[in-house]
Amino acid sequence: MNVNPNHDYEVTIVGAGAAGMMAAIVAGRRGRRVLLIDHADRPGEKIRISGGGRCNFTHLYSTPENFISKNPHFCKSALSRYTPYDFLDMVEKHGIAWEEKAEGQLFCQGKSTQIIDMLVEECTRAGVEIRLGTEVLGVDQIGSEGSSGFIVTTATQTLSCNSLVIATGGPSIPKMGATRFGYKIAEQFGLDMVETVPALVPLTFTDEADDPLKALSGVAVDAVVSNERIQFDEPLLFTHRGLSGPAILQISSYWEAGEAFMIDLAPGVDVLEQLKADRMAQPRLSPVAWLSERMPTRLAAHIASGIKQVRLADMPDTALMNLALQVGEWRVKPAGSEGYRKAEVTRGGVSTDELSSKTMESKKIPGLYFIGEVVDVTGHLGGHNFQWAWASGVACGEVC
Repeated sequence: MNVNPNHDYEVTIVGAGAAGMMAAIVAGRRGRRVLLIDHADRPGEKIRISGGGRCNFTHLYSTPENFISKNPHFCKSALSRYTPYDFLDMVEKHGIAWEEKAEGQLFCQGKSTQIIDMLVEECTRAGVEIRLGTEVLGVDQIGSEGSSGFIVTTATQTLSCNSLVIATGGPSIPKMGATRFGYKIAEQFGLDMVETVPALVPLTFTDEADDPLKALSGVAVDAVVSNERIQFDEPLLFTHRGLSGPAILQISSYWEAGEAFMIDLAPGVDVLEQLKADRMAQPRLSPVAWLSERMPTRLAAHIASGIKQVRLADMPDTALMNLALQVGEWRVKPAGSEGYRKAEVTRGGVSTDELSSKTMESKKIPGLYFIGEVVDVTGHLGGHNFQWAWASGVACGEVC
């Protein structure tokens, strides 16, 4: 890259989140003059609230199969070159105690602010200048071919740089300051976008369907949730508006409006066959008692409330089949989702067709990079989105 020594900075990174800080660290270590800028008053706000304040900072078994994108191959290069163990090395060098909760999901034993402090310290060591509480009002190219740099305008001054990195994420969790800024920059420079929707988000029912289920709010149960494309075997949680919990957050990333999916409330059990066997072996057992052996009492009572018979012995095959469908093949058609306000991430974003998978640089605009959530790469629940942030940040930081 041709570097203009007269620019204020060689690299300006907009967005002091996970991806932005990682890119700044790597670029700064290369001796680049780096400015990391963010409109928020604190860096890494999504890091701070993640994992219930403990930060699920990566997943040991993160693979390209754990990501959604119009181009499922795009993430492979960055993920292969910066692995979960690479990030774990940094965590351990800083003496941050961690633990593995669900298989492969790594959390801080202490607070998530330890990860933020680690990244800020690494930025400082790398000579990165960090400006917080500074809103970027506009971005322009320098030079007719777009290869001479960029002008970044804030409320207080105008800055020039050779490379511009957009790491501003998507609109998920707007109360944390999330905006569509990155998408606006992409559109300004003529880059294609993939339609964005809330992902890893609770789903809601219609009022008619919701009313009978409100009594189940707070009930959690192990379940298998599936559609024609994928399935997840994780806990499910009833809420006062619909469904949440890991299984629902996962399937929400694959859910399209108006679509139904299936829920198995008794994973690993052939419900109909078991009902028939127990009708013979325990004929006096009530449907609610049978259900209570396999799920929380409130859920069992809700399902059994529609059954006329008081004993399994009194239930004909058709009644057993209906009960088996309610338990093992519950068909759910959500009315919608809780939207960006409760979505952990955004699905869609800057089209990967516009970017180099090795560097995250725009194919159209030399020196312009997009990393992290702003790109059309969305991870599963459990630390995968952070791993994409680290990996895409490193890929960019090595060359910007």
